[in-house]
Amino acid sequence: MRTSDRTGTLDRVLGTVSTGARGGPLLVVTVGIHGNEPAGLHAMRRVLRELDRRDVSASGRLVVFVGNRAGLARNVRFVDEDMNRLWSRGHVEELRHGDPRQDSVERAEQRELLDRLEAELDSAEGGVVHLDLHSTSGLGPPFAVVAGPSSSRDAAARLGVPTLLGLQPLIAGTLIEYLGSLGHPAVILEGGQNDAPSTVDHHESAVWITLAGAGVVAESDVPGGVASHRDRLAAAASGLPSAIEIGFVHRLQPDEEFTMLPGFQNFQPVTQGELLAHAGPGLATEVRAPWTGLLIMPRYQGQGLDGYFLGRPASPTPLDARATVLG
Repeated sequence: MRTSDRTGTLDRVLGTVSTGARGGPLLVVTVGIHGNEPAGLHAMRRVLRELDRRDVSASGRLVVFVGNRAGLARNVRFVDEDMNRLWSRGHVEELRHGDPRQDSVERAEQRELLDRLEAELDSAEGGVVHLDLHSTSGLGPPFAVVAGPSSSRDAAARLGVPTLLGLQPLIAGTLIEYLGSLGHPAVILEGGQNDAPSTVDHHESAVWITLAGAGVVAESDVPGGVASHRDRLAAAASGLPSAIEIGFVHRLQPDEEFTMLPGFQNFQPVTQGELLAHAGPGLATEVRAPWTGLLIMPRYQGQGLDGYFLGRPASPTPLDARATVLG
């Protein structure tokens, strides 16, 4: 096994684990695509240290990329523009043919990440899986988002948390959309609230499960066993539907004032007409739920154009039949 992880600096490559043999599976993990979401970075440092300490005999390759290093250094979602909205085919081609001297902060980050990412994909001879670690400004349990082939749903299902469906028509240009369009299973794990210690735990568990599921490490080499990590995520998502169909996003205009009412959490039921936020000049406009459903990703941060999402269960079966938040 070969590993690298210079934890004192934010290199583009946080770390790698490899057998050196050709033909094995490749797991690409990305962290910090949004700079105010550091939990994935902390979780991957834990995993890399444990892999090195245990001298695990990997069967493929793990590479961990840091996304928005400038945003992470400033603890902001982004500096100039949202890096997780720049990965449509059109944006990527524009980047390829654009003048690097004209790049925004995030496009400069994207340009370097794209070069390193494509080098890994070009050299991969086995299957490729992508896991993108994110978190939310509001409280709530972990959940997954998928893009690309049907095998993405399989990779997300191994995590045992709710999967959000129908987001791609509402949010264009995500990194998982780009990797998924190349035919690779691609999953986002939203681990919880940005700064909650439990979010780091959830990310760590998702990585161990995915490492084993992708075949990069044997299940017997996962510390505590894969089952313990599945149990951790299952406990955090207890009672939630296995899939949520997203049907609405409250879209903001650039520079529009917006403030969610305090106390809302991910997957909280809301009713049609319920007051959720205030927006517009002087926050004079009431923002009310257009229909009854589950509130997803209420925005409690100053950046981003998505105020909140609404969804409904796509499956009547809760992840844990012992409890349900839906009544």
